[in-house]
Amino acid sequence: MRLDSPTVEPVSHPRPLPPRLDPRDRPAVRRTRRIVTVLRVLAATLSVSLLVGSGWVWYLRGTAEQNLTRTDALPASGNTNAPGVDGGATNILLVGSDSRAGATDQELAEKLRTGDPGTMNTDTMLLVHIPSDGSRASVVSFPRDSYVDIPGFGENKLNAAYALGFNSLNADTSQAERAAAGAQLLVQTISSLSGVQVDHYVQVDLLGFYNLTEVIGGVEVNLCAPARDRDSGIDLPAGVQTISGADALAFVRQRNGLPNGDLDRIVRQQAFIGGVVRNLLSAGVLLNPLKQKDLVEAASQSLTVDANLDLLDLAQQLQNLAAGNVEFSTVPIADPAGRINGSSVVLLEDSDVIVDYFAGLSEEPEPPPAADTSTVDPAEVTVDVYNGSGVGGLGGDAQVALQELGYAVGSVGNADRSDYTTTEIRYAPGLDAAARALALVVPGARLVELSSLDGQVQLVIGSEFTGIGPDTPPPAADPPSGEQDQPRTAADTACIN
Repeated sequence: MRLDSPTVEPVSHPRPLPPRLDPRDRPAVRRTRRIVTVLRVLAATLSVSLLVGSGWVWYLRGTAEQNLTRTDALPASGNTNAPGVDGGATNILLVGSDSRAGATDQELAEKLRTGDPGTMNTDTMLLVHIPSDGSRASVVSFPRDSYVDIPGFGENKLNAAYALGFNSLNADTSQAERAAAGAQLLVQTISSLSGVQVDHYVQVDLLGFYNLTEVIGGVEVNLCAPARDRDSGIDLPAGVQTISGADALAFVRQRNGLPNGDLDRIVRQQAFIGGVVRNLLSAGVLLNPLKQKDLVEAASQSLTVDANLDLLDLAQQLQNLAAGNVEFSTVPIADPAGRINGSSVVLLEDSDVIVDYFAGLSEEPEPPPAADTSTVDPAEVTVDVYNGSGVGGLGGDAQVALQELGYAVGSVGNADRSDYTTTEIRYAPGLDAAARALALVVPGARLVELSSLDGQVQLVIGSEFTGIGPDTPPPAADPPSGEQDQPRTAADTACIN
């Protein structure tokens, strides 16, 4: 469902009285509104502080350690940063495996929708890059069919690296040692390709993925068209919907029937992870000890990680990220439809291009030239206000505050969903100056240009909204939604294939 035509519950507000007659314009009332907003933020901050400062984190860490499967995934050699790469950054290799190990016949049939015991292929590989300042995160996907050099084995498809490492040890070697050998060869391959040192390794199999989606209560996705495929078992309608379990698994695994095959599957996976990020950053998870406990238990039972990764430390490192600061992209590709020895492969750009690409992930992005806001008259800008924060009353508060600043307010109601984190200012092409002028009075808002809007400016309130006030530095504008060379963020909810 697009936000430009949301299902809303209209709020009827009478035409405002002149300031001298309107009791809401009195200084005491304005101060009260500001105090209420501050108290909301303070209460959320205090709740988090109490949880962190108590023994709760200690308990969660113990729960995680009791259930986690650890593997010696980081090799002693072949895993270093290239010159010019941010040595203080944290790089996490996130791997999705086709393994069904541990799943019963009933789980294979009912949960995973297959009777196939599966393989050791790693068909999902993403490198999560967190710069040393922790201000944002970049998630870079690697197509499974990328034709790369696998150290010690020559050129092959990337998803063969784990299996080659696994099978490099004799069959009488323990499964744990063979799994570690597979992980180490994959880490060496990714490090050699990207020029970055992999600091941590996280692997999830199909059953683990299924269980995680159930615990977090599902993830909202948006399909441009119905999706049906016998191989993956997907059967979903078009539009916005919340999926979990077998449906979620089919959503991220479907490849056949998609216009761009595995590349569209990568976009699916990125969109799904974005939905997970929005869920985890919502107050319903951050401030709910029971949900925290269930999530830690499910994650620790579902994941295989390297020997040194502390899940709680990682969660605390990322807790201040906004969804708009988690960007998704794909490793630079030269030819997505290459052919090598009769096989379909994805040909990547030259190694120096790829290494430069990863080195640039830690650089501060160049701000785009600012639109001139000095000639914008607020009275000529009509703003539609939609509350997507999950906190009642913020839409009305924003309406009154905008009217006090001279803005005309159009529709006021609820957004298409109530779990937005970052506040967004959405605007039609040509209204960038009006949008940036509005951003001056909305702290922390993110600018989003949408070609689907027709002469509209929308304020979509997220849970990080702290009120409206003058002289706030405007954020950098996002590119128009049609520009495919720009990275997707976890805040994006546009429909996908």
